[in-house]
Amino acid sequence: MSTLVAAAPNPADISQISITDAEFARFRQLIYQVAGIRLSEAKHSLVSGRLTKRLRHYGMASFSDYLKLVTASNENGELQVMVDLLTTNETYFFREQAHFDFLSDTILPAMPSSAALEIWSAACSTGEEVYTLCMLLAKQRGMNSQWRVTGTDISTQVLATARAGQYSLARTRGLPEAYLKAWCLKGVRSAAGMFQIAPDLLARTRFLQLNLNTTLPDIGRFDVIFLRNVMIYFDLDTKRKVVERVVGKLRPGGYLIVGHSESLNGFTCGLRLVRPTIYQLPE
Repeated sequence: MSTLVAAAPNPADISQISITDAEFARFRQLIYQVAGIRLSEAKHSLVSGRLTKRLRHYGMASFSDYLKLVTASNENGELQVMVDLLTTNETYFFREQAHFDFLSDTILPAMPSSAALEIWSAACSTGEEVYTLCMLLAKQRGMNSQWRVTGTDISTQVLATARAGQYSLARTRGLPEAYLKAWCLKGVRSAAGMFQIAPDLLARTRFLQLNLNTTLPDIGRFDVIFLRNVMIYFDLDTKRKVVERVVGKLRPGGYLIVGHSESLNGFTCGLRLVRPTIYQLPE
């Protein structure tokens, strides 16, 4: 018996494939289940645009074919690829400056200089927040004291950039010239137009792939946790569960800092409000 097999689509035609409402609904459900991210109806074209490249990669004829691939087994790593493509990662150095001012002016002076300080950037994206924290700590605590900054993100793609600590000079937005000169190396030859975070700062970091929507691994306890500009993608129930997990990693007296467009209205998880977007776990 012969079997009729549909011919693989011409790669040039894949860009013309439209995502159906049913397919979009399934992707929305999947990214919510995996990452807790609630995609709005307005993200229809975003999902289509970002995933079309994967259809092209596999020579697939429909978004349903791709759904079958990412839900069949995670052994091929394609589910993580999908998550990387559908998560938004916008960040820059010293974003929301007031939080770093509070860290420098209030939190750090109150901590014994001899204490080992641990800070967690819980949605670090490409790493600018982590290195901003490192620069502040290097300036205020010095390189002879004990401190470390941990960066985590669900996306393996952005973590690769964060670990490398190399950025385009066009991405110095928010970075004071004095910090750029003190803690960054200007690229030359093949790296022209780039800058590299200094090795001394790189050595004070660690980057881990972590999904805030699942039980958190044992990554230690922290004096300060930055959980900024990620909860805007969560519904209320997911937000509460994420905050509960994250607060479980705070040391007594530690601080949780959220984005300026975020709050913990409706739940506090044992935290007290210090000022808008800044919370503290009582001693």
